[in-house]
Amino acid sequence: MLKLATRMGEVNFYSLMDVYREGNEETGARAYPNCSPAEQLLLAEQDFYQYLREVFFTVPGAYYAIWIADGKYVSALRLEPYKDGLLVEAVETAPEQRKKGYAEMLLRTALPAQKIYSHVHKKNIPSLRLHEKCGFRRISEQAVYIDGSVNSRCCTFCRVYSE
Repeated sequence: MLKLATRMGEVNFYSLMDVYREGNEETGARAYPNCSPAEQLLLAEQDFYQYLREVFFTVPGAYYAIWIADGKYVSALRLEPYKDGLLVEAVETAPEQRKKGYAEMLLRTALPAQKIYSHVHKKNIPSLRLHEKCGFRRISEQAVYIDGSVNSRCCTFCRVYSE
């Protein structure tokens, strides 16, 4: 089942953190190397919460899309205005829920009928395949983020809606 959220109060943050746990563990280890793994995770989750509350959900037109199965958040992504469409960010599926098609169902049902961009790390083979399977085409060998920064380790995909 698809859930869309345009405000922080519409998201169960703890359930969302179950989806992003692996990424938050990596982020916490990188950002807080002198802390214990538990502290690293907690600090990364606090940073994530602050970003969502103070940045993401303040952007007009931005929203979270979450796939729920058996009452649990299993996959999620963010969408926000970008160029002449929307940018998909942070597509993630909880590790124990992978290879069940949840990310594909999320991408196929959560995206509106307009131009959609997505930046994918070139070494993330599952995500590259997922985007191609869902109708995205690679348009650039680098990613230009909303803040203008460029990442040559990522490529840019685009899906153009056609009726």
